[in-house]
Parts: sequence; C-alpha cells; structure tokens
Amino acid sequence: MSTVKGVDTRGGQHCETTALGVLLRHQGLDLSEPMLFGLGAGLSFVYWDSKNMDFPFLGGRVKPFELTRNLAGRLGLELVVRETGSARKGWENVAAAIDAGRPVGLQLDSYHLDYFTSKVHFGGHVVALYGYDERDAFLVDTEQQGGAVSTGLDGLARARAARGPMTARHRSFTLTVPRKPPVLRDRIVPAVTACADAFLAPPIANLGHRGIEKAGKLVPTWLGRTDEPRRDLPQAALLMERAGTGGALFRNLYRDFLAECAELLDSGPLRTGHRLYAEAAGLWTDVAALLTEAGERGDEECLVRAGAVLFDIARVERDAMRALSRLRDEAPAG
Repeated sequence: MSTVKGVDTRGGQHCETTALGVLLRHQGLDLSEPMLFGLGAGLSFVYWDSKNMDFPFLGGRVKPFELTRNLAGRLGLELVVRETGSARKGWENVAAAIDAGRPVGLQLDSYHLDYFTSKVHFGGHVVALYGYDERDAFLVDTEQQGGAVSTGLDGLARARAARGPMTARHRSFTLTVPRKPPVLRDRIVPAVTACADAFLAPPIANLGHRGIEKAGKLVPTWLGRTDEPRRDLPQAALLMERAGTGGALFRNLYRDFLAECAELLDSGPLRTGHRLYAEAAGLWTDVAALLTEAGERGDEECLVRAGAVLFDIARVERDAMRALSRLRDEAPAG
C-alpha cells in the first residue's frame, strides 16, 4: 500500500477544479474553486449536436484539460503531462508519482468507476489519485460523488484506457508550484480578458454568445428531437444544474470568481461583469426548470419560453463579456 501523506480530500463542485485544488493545496497553494475555474478561463458555451447523438448537449465550459493548461500557464506552474497507449506504462507513471509522495491527476471515463451510480460515458472526467493498494485506488472526486472515494484497480484501468469523445491516452499529470508564489492580483486581468475574447469572437456559431443564440433558436424544436421527452429533457436540465457544473451551467462558479476578483481589484468593469453574471446564472436555472417542465408535460410552450430566456442570456452574457474585456484598458486601483 502506498498513500501520499497530508492530502486534503475536500471535494468541490466540478471535477477538474476539484482535482486541481487537491494537487495545489498539497503544495501549500490554497485557492477557492471559483478562483481556480476563473484563472483557468474555464467558462464557455457550446451547442453540440450530431447525427450519432441521441439528443443535443449544452456545454458551459472549455474542453477537458484546457482549463488545467490555462491555469498552469497563468500561475507559472510546472505542468508535467504523461500519456501512453500502454496500460502498464500508464500505471507505472502514476505509481511513481504516488510512491514519490505526490498526488497525481487523472483524466478518464467515469463510466467505469465503481462509485459512480449514474452509468454514463464521459471521457473528460478528472480525479486526483493519492494512494493505492493491491486492490483499490484512493481518489478525490467532487462533493456530489463522495469526495474521498475508492475504486477497484481493474475499473480504473478500464476508465483510463477508454476511447471515445473527450478521452485521453492514460493521461496523468502533476503540478509544481514555483518557489515564489504567484500574485493573484496580477493574474486576474489576463485571465478574464482571455475568456471574454474567446466568448465574444467564437470561430463557429455553436460557441460563445453565438452558440447561446443558436440554442435559443433550436431548443423550441426539441420535442421533435426525441422519442422520450420525459427522459431526455429533464436529463438535459440535470446536466446543466447538477452534473459537476456548480449550478447554472458553470455560471455560479464564474459569478463567484468575479466577486472574489472585485474584492482584490477596484474595477467598474469587474463589478458590472459580476452583476450581469449573477443575472445570467439565475436565467440559466430558469431554463433548466423550463426544460424539466417541458419534458414532464410534453409542453412545447415551455420550450418556446426557454428559447426566449436563452436569447436574453445571450444578450446579458455578451454585455458582461464586453464590460470585462475593457479591463485591459484600465489600471484598477486596489
């Protein structure tokens, strides 16, 4: 048995920021989950649909692991990523880190983890591993999945070897904090403006504020997109509110990030962005409630109302990101 000592096994709301928090706290850098999410420029939007999908998907964050790469670059962390097509080599990479006294991050398919009661394939799931014995691995996952949990080594191997959308090749990673701790106040503006730029100028119409507008047009047609509205529409709402998003499709996390930033920087654009994202978060929760009602009642009018709210959200978030993009033009006092 090998276990890293001194690991804080707090579970967060979102899987990737939960794992990042475990790795960084172990080295003495304790940042809130909203701060990790925001400094990693994690907020986004995607309307994802294709012929091989049973039902459209609304996503509220950047691609898996992009947040980790963004955060490492922003804070000057040394990020070491190991990937391999060999299950044996993949486990050797992980065990070496644990045996050296370092928790390690893993990207895997949550379907194969013993403690997951909802058996849905998701290849972009991230956990922190802090120990193992001859049978089990000891992980930290989100609060809703139990925080400090264990899973069989066989299931973990299958989860890491899985192939499909968003999967990685036995990916593991470690983070090293520099000797001189980063000054958060200096990192806020680059993180916020990078996120705003990407949101305001998406390369395709499915992303950013344009993607939310597209969702506003297409959501009213969703009853015709499914043979099982009682299953698919409430499931879409559940994914927005409870599937590791922190609620409101990650907007609660970003709202709280901006609130923390506004305490560190005296900035009008930050306060405006925070106010508008607080409004947007409430509207996303309204959309989820309307989707649930539409599915339970088979009521197209609920979807029409959800589409109208989505158009409002697109406007609110566009205005918020325009305000936040002005951060680079001011010198906040703080």
